[in-house]
Amino acid sequence: MRHLYIDLETYSDVDLTKAGLYKYAQSPAFEILLFSYSLDGGPVQTIDLAGGEKIPADLGLLLFHPDTVLHAFNAAFEWYCISRYWSLDEKTAVWWLRQWRCTMLHALYCGYPGSLAAAGKALGLEDDKQKLSTGKALIRYFGVPCSPTKTNGGRTRNLPHHDPSKWALFREYNAQDVVAEMEIGRRLAAFPVPDEVQAQWVTDQIINLRGVAVDAELVAGALALDQATRDACLTEAVALTGLDNPNSVAQLTKWLQQETGTEINDLKKSTVSDLLSGDLPEGAARRMLELRRELGKTSTKKYAALETAVCADGRVRGLLQYYGANRTGRWAGRIVQPQNLPRTYIDGDLLPLARELVKRQDADGLRLIFGSIPDTLSQLIRTALTASPGHTLVDADFSAIEARVIAWLAGEEWTLEVFRTHGRIYEATAAQMFNIPIERIKKGNPEYSYRQRGKVATLALGYQGGVPAMRQMDTSKALADLPDEEIMEMVQLWRRANPHIVQLWYTVEAAAKEALESGRSIPLRGGSIVIAREADNNNDFLTIRLPSGRKLYYIRPHMGVNRFGHPSLCYWGVDQKTKRWGVLETYGGKLVENITQAVARDCLAEAIERLEAAGYPVVFHIHDEVVIDAAPSHDRLEDVVRIMSQPPAWADGLPLNADGWVNPFFKKD
Repeated sequence: MRHLYIDLETYSDVDLTKAGLYKYAQSPAFEILLFSYSLDGGPVQTIDLAGGEKIPADLGLLLFHPDTVLHAFNAAFEWYCISRYWSLDEKTAVWWLRQWRCTMLHALYCGYPGSLAAAGKALGLEDDKQKLSTGKALIRYFGVPCSPTKTNGGRTRNLPHHDPSKWALFREYNAQDVVAEMEIGRRLAAFPVPDEVQAQWVTDQIINLRGVAVDAELVAGALALDQATRDACLTEAVALTGLDNPNSVAQLTKWLQQETGTEINDLKKSTVSDLLSGDLPEGAARRMLELRRELGKTSTKKYAALETAVCADGRVRGLLQYYGANRTGRWAGRIVQPQNLPRTYIDGDLLPLARELVKRQDADGLRLIFGSIPDTLSQLIRTALTASPGHTLVDADFSAIEARVIAWLAGEEWTLEVFRTHGRIYEATAAQMFNIPIERIKKGNPEYSYRQRGKVATLALGYQGGVPAMRQMDTSKALADLPDEEIMEMVQLWRRANPHIVQLWYTVEAAAKEALESGRSIPLRGGSIVIAREADNNNDFLTIRLPSGRKLYYIRPHMGVNRFGHPSLCYWGVDQKTKRWGVLETYGGKLVENITQAVARDCLAEAIERLEAAGYPVVFHIHDEVVIDAAPSHDRLEDVVRIMSQPPAWADGLPLNADGWVNPFFKKD
């Protein structure tokens, strides 16, 4: 086998950060500027394509030879750009994809950041192996269009001859990326990406390349309605307040304080909602806050993102980021963030009408039937993603997957029996907690109110949560009037009803500490989970091998002090709130959460592989839900549910189930 390490610098008139890879590289203006590579770790060579050099024939043969392994950081970019350069058809590009290995995936798999610069710094690479910091400015200069000015002769693009010294730096920057990428691969070589994870990466690129159809008429109508509504709201706001710019927080806050005689510190969504739900009388201030709430809707940003990213064939591509959550390996969303779309509360039978009114830009009809136009547009964003002509969308969602997985991991038999039989986990949990016959917990009976308590407890307490977790998960505010003491009693009731899950928290934490301190591998669940301390080549990890064989990595583990001043397991990682690299703390419940979500992710990944193999083309997925663009011969929900409900070979006894819908456009059932 030969190993070819590659990095490209490219140009396009499409904004990569907003439109995504596929529209970027499909632009007629797209071109590869620089092609740097190393063969088998040898000296880096740079081909100056923008300067007129050609890719040598022997390198071209090597690129496509089946015995060549191709490496790149974010390899999907290099794979697709080179595919476009050689005008490969989709079938050939997909065949070629299997030769690629992604160093970014390798870094993410081992718990490191997903950018080349950040991964290199976190790994502590020597200065001569790090990514150069000059790249962003050079990419802005050569890689994107420039504004025409008198000084640049009115040109819209910078070419190598416009600044030879910058071009020389750009060549150096391109070559250094290959050096950094190779060093990261060398440092992590003892901790390889498993074959199954690599195969799932290939499937992920195929799904991203496939894309999903977009209802362009709905998107255009939504954007036009939104602009008209905003213009009208702004005009009314100016007339109401007399302010030059009622969008200005400073100006509007001062005006509201004068109008209401109340001190207002900010105009966050929560603050505006609290003021409107209070005793504020009808009048100019209340109306202005209502306008502020209308103007504050952000859903149309997703319509604009769709319009920007949709390709010439009417499909949007690249909605998924593989291993976006590098602790558990779950996917993240890109472009329109399908994992974070607004919920739809419009009755399903009324959705076609709402969509038709938006397409016709019928503002009066929308207001008459649905009320707020911005709110209606927010609810309809999902429906802009549609089936291909002659096809239909089949959506299937794992039912209560995390509750099933944690019960299976812990051996909480009564919960498993619920999932093997009637599946009414919220009612069953309430019955266990409050000693109520489950048959009494049904609509029409006073005991039905306990179902919500069982639901909140099920969702909030599996990972060692307490009163704050219950409060946070109580989105319907059914428990809002209860004191903390009563909520704490529910926490204790749930824990007594789930002793094996509680024991799992302490068992996993004790095993992690023992592995950290002794360096031994600690098997759990008969060896289906193994917690170990692994070190090699300046790497030091606490690892958790999952039942699937995949591992979770915790970098530079050590005993530290948590935010409460108590001894705690700590490791290095990316803080999800600050997005910065630093020391993170963990504990038994959090480790169990990581394991549970990772196992649920592995169930989804295997289900996707089975669906693809059976001829069900997945176009995107959200958490534990798949969306299939189904031909008439493959549009039976029952068949999709049957495939998804099959537990993986490594998950014997895990009772999986799924449910869903069949519809021409995406929705929330």
